[in-house]
Amino acid sequence: MSAGTDVIAVIGAGAMGRGIAQTLAGAGYTVRIFDQNPEAAEEGAAFAIKMLARAAEKGALTRNDSEAAQARIAVIGDLKELSEAEMAIEAVAEDLSVKQALFVKLEQVLPADAVLATNTSSLSVSAVASALSDPSRAVGMHFFNPVPLMRVVEVIPGLRTGSRARAAALHVAERIGYRPILCRDSPGFLINHAGRGLITEGVRIVEEGFADAADVDRVMRDACGFRMGPFELMDLTGLDISLAVMERIYDQFHQEPRYRPGAGLAARVAARLLGRKTGEGFYNFQDGQREEPPEDVPKAEPPASVWAPPEMRGDLAEASKLLEEGGVMISASERAPEEGITLVAPWGKDATSTAVALELDPVRVIAVDPFTVSRPRLTLMGTPATDPTLLDGARAAFVQAGRKVTMTKDSPGFIAQRVLAMIVNIGCEIAQMGIAAPLDIDDGVRIGLGYPEGPLAMGDTIGPERVLAILNAMQQITGDPRYRPSTWLRQRALLGQSLRTADGAGASG
Repeated sequence: MSAGTDVIAVIGAGAMGRGIAQTLAGAGYTVRIFDQNPEAAEEGAAFAIKMLARAAEKGALTRNDSEAAQARIAVIGDLKELSEAEMAIEAVAEDLSVKQALFVKLEQVLPADAVLATNTSSLSVSAVASALSDPSRAVGMHFFNPVPLMRVVEVIPGLRTGSRARAAALHVAERIGYRPILCRDSPGFLINHAGRGLITEGVRIVEEGFADAADVDRVMRDACGFRMGPFELMDLTGLDISLAVMERIYDQFHQEPRYRPGAGLAARVAARLLGRKTGEGFYNFQDGQREEPPEDVPKAEPPASVWAPPEMRGDLAEASKLLEEGGVMISASERAPEEGITLVAPWGKDATSTAVALELDPVRVIAVDPFTVSRPRLTLMGTPATDPTLLDGARAAFVQAGRKVTMTKDSPGFIAQRVLAMIVNIGCEIAQMGIAAPLDIDDGVRIGLGYPEGPLAMGDTIGPERVLAILNAMQQITGDPRYRPSTWLRQRALLGQSLRTADGAGASG
């Protein structure tokens, strides 16, 4: 496909189609828009042209480039007018029979060497291509909404996709300035697949009663650096859409426990608690703006003294410093005093199992998530037997020291550890299955989902050995196979390798 002279057809003029058309035209492609509804085609073209004009007003394009891009967009009224197109990208309804029927028509009217690309987000590319007499022409090109802002595209060869179609899709992605993510044709492809950890584990924490939705979101934002927590994200996307994706991926992976949707989500969808578009979801909305629930202000007095087990003092060094600066005495004794708070910092375990293992008085044990001690928000929890007055005092002391504090019930892995470990583990499993290369996994998730790091880089930051320990502890305590570690993670943790190390990368010769 030679620069500046290529013609690409965009079939379907909805939100995705018009965004794809705008992006292609801005990169120099001649675009022909078709929609079975002629009015929709005209509206889609007009919208793309308007956005290109606005890009010039904002300085993103020069006036000449904007006008040239606008001139490259035209509407056609019949698929037979596409005889000059070198590629067609469909963005029609997410229905296998609809996409297959369209591909059959396109195969008849486009040149024999034209590439047929499907923008499916959930259907098998191989299944879409199976209706063609020559399935080697078909390839997946999964764009994300809004297309002009989400500068990533998954390129998915089907089982019978030819090298020319694959190369053409990669070329188009690179020419429009997007990061192409090459991935295997599998459920959810890469990015939607990788997104299961954040949402499903967040839902599980809430359904188990350890925290509420706002607690989980605050920890993921303030302690983990995410732009949105899982419940904010579902409210923005629409819970009906989020649940459909969760159920589809869970079923397509034959009820793999790692992808198990929450049991209560279907009832929320039935009740039309869908999020922003219905005015109420996990949060309430006023004029489209989310209302943040207020946080309780601790009124208790900080404790007079705190003691930590010697083996946990390294993880608690910053927490102890904060408390000491606030006037709390930090005991340096080797044995627990008979009074005051006993502060522990478990990885993957709950406060109860930690107290029992270390033979501590559970009435005085308070656990702080060691992952969050250096973050703007930290997480505290007691055992079911912990004195509530001590819990309130510990929270007050950290708030007085300038930290935000989330209190949860006694949960193995707190919030941050559980969710991050699941994100990392699913990323490792994607690598293990060969769905995408390590660099593509990290770039795809970071760009496509807006995470602060890709899952493999995230695991390296936490430490593969530590992630493995969290998952092992979670699986042992809960007995749930959803926490079983990926082989990719286990092997690299045991070998002391980066999770971004591909198989054979450390071999000699």
